[in-house]
Amino acid sequence: MLSITPNAEKLIESAARTSYKSFNKQGEGTEKVLIRKLIKLGHLSVLEHAYATFRISGVSRALTHQLVRHRLCSYTQRSQRYVDESGFGYVEPESIKSNPEAHALFTELMNKAKRVYSKLEKLGVRREDARFVLPNATETEIVVTANFREWRHIIELRGDPSAQWEIREMAIEILRILKKYAPTVFEDLEIDEENRAVRKR
Repeated sequence: MLSITPNAEKLIESAARTSYKSFNKQGEGTEKVLIRKLIKLGHLSVLEHAYATFRISGVSRALTHQLVRHRLCSYTQRSQRYVDESGFGYVEPESIKSNPEAHALFTELMNKAKRVYSKLEKLGVRREDARFVLPNATETEIVVTANFREWRHIIELRGDPSAQWEIREMAIEILRILKKYAPTVFEDLEIDEENRAVRKR
């Protein structure tokens, strides 16, 4: 995590109490009671006043292609147009890695992509065009900013047992961090360690 709204839960309480002009009810721990009530009632708009920013690295382009579909976030991703990717790292699914024949085919293709990319560069092809040979497995890095309501949506959707394994792992780790800084906002979202998924309580 790069950044988070300071005193996020108190800010959410203050914003929520504006609706009812009930500032006189604020006190020690009152934000927790109010946030639980708001979430239970589905009044989630006030969660949009708090934000968190994450740098996500060591993930595949396959993951970020899924992530950027969440349009209420702000993104900055490592550029394949400007960054030299001749020695690119890559993410290999366990289903491939654990199968010797599949692993051999996969690594052969990754190595060939590296060789072709480098040859294209030597032929004077610019990186913005040489990148067309890079696979979805290519490792990347992305910075993502979203409000708490959107993070809840992403975590619920991408942490679901039916979600793709890599983005599910990302959702779990983001939830683990957000629970430390805004525990009440995210307390109804639980990590199922055995099944590596997120479940709503």
